[in-house]
Parts: sequence; C-alpha cells; structure tokens
Amino acid sequence: MSFSRPDRSGSAGWGQPLRLVLRLLVMGIGLGVIAGTVLKLLAPRLASDTINGPRALPATASPLQPLPQGLPLGRFEPRLELTGLSQAWARLAAVDKDLKASGFVLVLDDGRFAQLRSTDPMPAASSIKTPVLLASMEDLDQGLLRWNEPLTMTKEVVGGGAGWMGGSPLGTRFPVYEAAAEMIRVSDNTATNLLIKRLGGKAKLNARFRSLGLPATKVNNWLPDLGGTNTTSSRDLARTIALVETGERLSPRARDLFREVMGRTVTRTLIPAGVLRGVTGSSTYPPDSELRAKGITVLNKTGDIGIAYADGALIQLPNGQRAVAAFMVKGPFNDPRSTELIRSMAAEMSRVLIKEPAAAAKAAEAKPPLSRDPGSRPPAGAGVGSRP
Repeated sequence: MSFSRPDRSGSAGWGQPLRLVLRLLVMGIGLGVIAGTVLKLLAPRLASDTINGPRALPATASPLQPLPQGLPLGRFEPRLELTGLSQAWARLAAVDKDLKASGFVLVLDDGRFAQLRSTDPMPAASSIKTPVLLASMEDLDQGLLRWNEPLTMTKEVVGGGAGWMGGSPLGTRFPVYEAAAEMIRVSDNTATNLLIKRLGGKAKLNARFRSLGLPATKVNNWLPDLGGTNTTSSRDLARTIALVETGERLSPRARDLFREVMGRTVTRTLIPAGVLRGVTGSSTYPPDSELRAKGITVLNKTGDIGIAYADGALIQLPNGQRAVAAFMVKGPFNDPRSTELIRSMAAEMSRVLIKEPAAAAKAAEAKPPLSRDPGSRPPAGAGVGSRP
C-alpha cells in the first residue's frame, strides 16, 4: 500500500500567513480602541491638572521661595544702652589724656548698645576699606560691576604702604575679585584705589556713603592717606557691617561674598584679640582657634597709619546673636597705648556681652532648687505657680 502527501501548491500555501496578518490586524484595532477609551476617561483629569506628577511653573512664578520662618536678621536700631559698658569705656579713655578714643557696639538682635563719642569723625586709615567693599558689592549686586571684571593699574592709583599690587608694572590688570580680596586680606592700598576709581571716584563715592547713612565717612585722598584726611566714625563702621548683615543693602549671595572677603583678614591684633582677652584672660595669638572653641567668630578690618588706629567687626556671639562693633583711637605716632586701648575696650565689651551672661547662666544651672517640708504651708502671698 502506498501513501501520498496532500498537494500544498496553489492558494492553500498562503492560508497560514494570511491568518497571521488577520490576527495582528484584529489585535491592533483592539489595542487602539482600548487606548482611545482610556485617554477619553483621563481627559477631564488632565484638563483640571489633578494628576500628580511634574508640572511646569508659570512664567511669573519663582522656582525658589523664601522660608516662611527663620532666624531674624535684626536691625541697626539702638534701643537699650548698656550704660555700665559705656561708662567703662569712658574710664579707660580718660586714663591717657593725649589719646582720643571712640567706640560703638550694637547687638543686632535685641538693640542693646554702648557708645563713646561714636559719631565723631576720626582718621579712618584702612578701615575706610570696609565701606568701599560694601559699595563694590552693591554694584556687583545691581549688575553694574562684574566679579571678574579686569581693573587696569595706572600711575594715579598706585599706593605705597600695605599690599603688593603697587609693585606690579603699570598696565597690569587685576580682576575685581582679587582687588576686593587683597584690599581686605592684606589691606592693599593699590587694590583699594583701583576699586575707588572703578566706583566713580572719590566725590561720587562720598555721595553714596551719605545716602547709606554714613555721614562721617569720606574719601578725600588716595590710599594710604598717611595724613589722616579720610574720615569715618565708630558708628559708621558698625553701621556699614550691619547694612550687610541685616540684609538691608545686599542680596544673600552678595552678603555671603562680603563675609567671605572679610573673613580673610590677616591682622587679628585688635578686636579679635581683645574679645578673647575679655572672655578668657588669654593673650594667645592668633586668637581664632580659642575664639571658635568658645563659639565666637569675629570678622574684622583694621586700620593703621601710626597716628590713628581703627577696627570694625561683626561678632557672632555664643548664644547665636550678632553684634557689630568698632573702635578708633588717635594719638602720638606709633604709640602702643593706642592699640592697647582698643583691645581693652573690646575686652570690656566681651565681658559684658559674653562672659558675664555665660557665668550667670552657669550659676543658675548649678544652683540647687529650694525645697520645703511637704507638710509646711506656703509663704504668705504665695499663689499657684509662684516661686520661692
């Protein structure tokens, strides 16, 4: 018996591929119907923007919003005079009749302050560089100055004395960030003159200082101004720093740059050393490691032309409050009593603001609570919640 295979030639050979195509076509139509139905159901929700997920911000919306609450920035608003401290400064200044001293301190958080001839104009020396830095940061903030903008050194702005930039060839170009940093770090006089010129010159800068509420602050001569014609006051120096720290004049980014530059100061012999002496009695130099161990930070800029000394600072206190302080002394040329008087005034300040409150708090914690016999009657007049 023999068997033969069925004939698969002709149209019968296309049956399987046609069935496959037909199945795929049916599946595609089905998926399309399902997808269309889902989109139709979701359309109202998409239109009302109720689906959770990334969404585009409106063109007018700010991507970053300030925190609703936070530590207060404080104000330059003297409210309660620490008369004991003011009187202590007056006694220190009265010891040497040939020295003229000025001092001012303000706790930005609560308005406590002390003063000694704080509005008297005195030779600014290099302390004038702090207001110059503020004006530079304002222009940077307003887009009138670029941080990396080159400043060309000309013969007019070359200043002797402190700093190294004046030894560079004429025509050397320094970026603003370097001029600002060296003006504060090593008190470079040429760097300061470069910035004064870029800010519009002495007259324009003086008008600006007046608009900032710094009436005693005037640039009358290029640095180093050994004759002491450039002036400021202890109150003006403190206010300059407060304008930054309270957010009144600079944005947070410009404020951070200001603080970063101020933190580079290498001369720490006046307010920082005095603050440390008042708190610990120590004369360690540099004082920064011991200050940090006590929770104290001091950002300062000094001034020294021999006949006048000055220092202005932002002081971060251990309790989280901030104070702005400045001291100025005019006297005989290179007289060590001038710098010692500034340190002594700063020491008195730190005793009042830091040491005495800390000692009082420590004593209160160590004091054992008063106890009474449980059966005894409360003192006359003592009501609920009263303390013995």
